[in-house]
Amino acid sequence: MLFAALGYAEGGRLSREMGGWRVICWALLLSAPFLAVPVSIAITRDGLSAGRDAWLGFAYVAVISMFLGFFAWYAGLAAGGVASVGKIQLVQPVLTVLWSAALLGEEVTLYTFLAALLVLSSVALTQRTRVRREASRK
Repeated sequence: MLFAALGYAEGGRLSREMGGWRVICWALLLSAPFLAVPVSIAITRDGLSAGRDAWLGFAYVAVISMFLGFFAWYAGLAAGGVASVGKIQLVQPVLTVLWSAALLGEEVTLYTFLAALLVLSSVALTQRTRVRREASRK
């Protein structure tokens, strides 16, 4: 989790200098060698036996939802800063719970509701925090 946080913060900083699309493309390129061995082992062991619909769903999630979505996300981080915009991402799980209840009829338990309230309260409190942006290093 520490490396994910470091990568996230560095990605936000780099997106101000390079642009969001370049940051995500470089991140994918640099992570590819680390994924080659585990992916090869998984393919050798289990094969590629998914159906057409599964592959189309995977392609949508990989290209549209993740790859192109990160273009917009890193552009937002560059514009607003990691500390400010990153707090908004904390609301995402709450919205996921609300949408799953509204669209799928999922039950929202008392504990889930209290956790959502805690998250929203934390985000509201941190929105009052002033963030000092460091001048861009070049």
